[in-house]
Amino acid sequence: MNRLVRLFGTSIGRKAVVAATGALLTAFLLVHAAGNLLILKGPDALNGYADWLQGHPLLWVFRAGLLALIAVHVTTTVQLTRQNRAARPLQYRQLNRRGTGLPGRLMPWSGLAILVFVVFHLLHLTLRWVGPEPARLHDAAGRIDVHALLISGFSHPFVAGVYLVAIGLLALHLVHALQGMVQTIGFNHESYQPLVRGFTIVISLTIAAGFASIPLLVLSGMLGAGGG
Repeated sequence: MNRLVRLFGTSIGRKAVVAATGALLTAFLLVHAAGNLLILKGPDALNGYADWLQGHPLLWVFRAGLLALIAVHVTTTVQLTRQNRAARPLQYRQLNRRGTGLPGRLMPWSGLAILVFVVFHLLHLTLRWVGPEPARLHDAAGRIDVHALLISGFSHPFVAGVYLVAIGLLALHLVHALQGMVQTIGFNHESYQPLVRGFTIVISLTIAAGFASIPLLVLSGMLGAGGG
């Protein structure tokens, strides 16, 4: 146990924690995006999936674990950033900043924006404290009408725009974060870099496309209250 505590206090240990929590959060995003795309199959498919999740006995255990993952990921990332800045001379920081791409330079801000968006997302679609209310909250089977919630929410350009901006920032954040994660586990040889970049871009765009497609389809009128 003492070895683990000492390891967590090092840069290598914190990078490993950030990489592990980041990998788990990325897996969650992929599953979440895939679940949301059930809206394309119509209200029954999406509402049935949502009802199954709501009735799962481990739902709150999963939610608590997800919140813990986010807390550990954010806290460790902040600690690692402060540790790295304190260890680097000013001139090296300036040179390093010039050599960092846009996703890397935006990491602190995109991470903060994503965190704020997560709160908005929970208030909007989970707790339904903000945003417009749908015409009905339950479908004919008595289930929460998640399909109607999504259609109603994304029918408003401002709400849809907030989601699309957040999804764009998420994609930028993921590209840099996934590259760092792959390097942390040892795939940092120059010969691997094109493969790593391609892999991280594909994963990031897949997640972004999965989330962005729904508000875009609703705004375009291709996805409406009557079904997919």
